[in-house]
Amino acid sequence: MAAWVRYNRRCALNGERDASVDDLLRNNLEAFGERDAEKRRIAISTIWDSDGVFVDPDGLHIGPEAIDIAIEHLLLKFPDFVFTELGVPGSHNGIGRLTWGFGPAWKTPAVTGLDVIVSKAGKIKALYTFVDSVQRSAPH
Repeated sequence: MAAWVRYNRRCALNGERDASVDDLLRNNLEAFGERDAEKRRIAISTIWDSDGVFVDPDGLHIGPEAIDIAIEHLLLKFPDFVFTELGVPGSHNGIGRLTWGFGPAWKTPAVTGLDVIVSKAGKIKALYTFVDSVQRSAPH
């Protein structure tokens, strides 16, 4: 069961309304790795504000549809890659950060990075993604 579904069920049972920033970071990373387009769109609509902004080295993406398109392009470009958490989220006052890896499953990530989010009312208002490194194979 997807993390955002587990979280939403827990919130509904406990009467909670807003996701924690740490949950948003983890659920967002899971959404970015979701290859089923329908599940990914549901995740995005659950955790993102309707006018949320995603900024990465490829540009500025505004709104859930544009964010989904950016994710779809990334996943199509790297069909065998998965996202993994490389550390624990850190957050305070509605902002948070999470380090991640992206690469073939069960291998050292080919790319690492950092996501920084700004949240409001339990939704992501902005995500700033920083890419740290690209691992290249040595020439043969």
